[in-house]
Amino acid sequence: MTVWTPTDDGHADLTSHDTFIQGAPHNTFKRLRDEDPVHWTPYPSGEDFWSITRHADIMEMNRNTAVFSSARGIRMEDQSHEEYLARRTFQETDAPEHMKTRIKVAKAFSKPVIAQFEEDIRVLCDEILDEALAEESFDATKSIARELPMRMLGRILGLPDKDLPWLVEKGDALIANTDPDFTDHVLDKLETDEFRMMPFNSPAGAELYVYAKELMADKEAAGDTEGVLHMILQPDKDGNTITEEEFRNFFCLLVAAGNDTTRYSIAAGMQAMCHQPELLGQMQSEDIWATAPDEIIRWATPALYFRRTLAQDFEAHGKTMREGDKVLFWWSSGNRDEAAFDDPFRVNLAREPNRHVSFGQGGPHVCLGMWLARLEVRVLFQELAKRIAHIEADGPHEFLRSNFVGGIKKLPVRIKRA
Repeated sequence: MTVWTPTDDGHADLTSHDTFIQGAPHNTFKRLRDEDPVHWTPYPSGEDFWSITRHADIMEMNRNTAVFSSARGIRMEDQSHEEYLARRTFQETDAPEHMKTRIKVAKAFSKPVIAQFEEDIRVLCDEILDEALAEESFDATKSIARELPMRMLGRILGLPDKDLPWLVEKGDALIANTDPDFTDHVLDKLETDEFRMMPFNSPAGAELYVYAKELMADKEAAGDTEGVLHMILQPDKDGNTITEEEFRNFFCLLVAAGNDTTRYSIAAGMQAMCHQPELLGQMQSEDIWATAPDEIIRWATPALYFRRTLAQDFEAHGKTMREGDKVLFWWSSGNRDEAAFDDPFRVNLAREPNRHVSFGQGGPHVCLGMWLARLEVRVLFQELAKRIAHIEADGPHEFLRSNFVGGIKKLPVRIKRA
């Protein structure tokens, strides 16, 4: 049984958020990988761009930061230089600026430091699953997948528990700003410049900025000078500190990305369990935990693409890409490339090697939170597998309306407790 079969006609409009309501258009990605792996893609709402769809090309180009620059934005949408400077995070910078910011907080997200949170995560999973599995039928995205990253992010950032639901709501409004289920300010449905200097061109960015300022003032007044948020405020080796604007954008990035990647990986993993019944048995009886988290994250591919901009001309597959052109690395296509993954439309928890690109592997912008995401996914599914004897779909699942974030926003399931 297949987990999920794409239904697009092979010629989907990759620039339309509506295309992705049925999930990523993998028939289109396959056609492009086979016929036109460096594809000039018309974009009615802005500047046209190159779509890169083969796994090998994505890996090679993503490493080549001298040619493929992050310092013009990472999303398909165009922005003025003024807007870029106002909204950018360290994701949207090149060396050496990128590393100066990253190095301040890298230790807090390193593998050995994150490993110390395993018991905390297991306790959170126990609480979340005990509550969710009290019912036989429920929305697994809402009751399970959404809960763990929200609560864990609060622990890492030192945020009050009472604020977490509001913060996740605002994070959703930021990163899912094209889906009317998550925001009233739907990016491609409104004509307004009011929030063009805010992260993701969203009013939620302004609200999170006010929250972050008040939070740090309260922490300072209480003598609380520990944690990730204080790390980012410290001077670098040259004595330079980030600006108030840069701190705002960093905080918004943590709230949004820190929730979505893990949430949608958990949801995709549970969706796979509904359609590949053997997965539950493997989780219960086999030693697959060294490989299973990465396979679940490959299957999910929460970030569908990242954009780069050419710093100079570049030749690939007989095409000349010109300096200044936009280039989109379609992670979602790379993670289903038959040349890189055997039977890519099945979840293989023992898949090894697994050179998926969900974390932006192959370059200096590799996801800061990848060790946390892997640990949360592993512990959640370990604890879930102990508690259930069966899981099945209890209605159709629904994807986000977004060509940037790939996620199952509603996942009705029915379970039988062990």
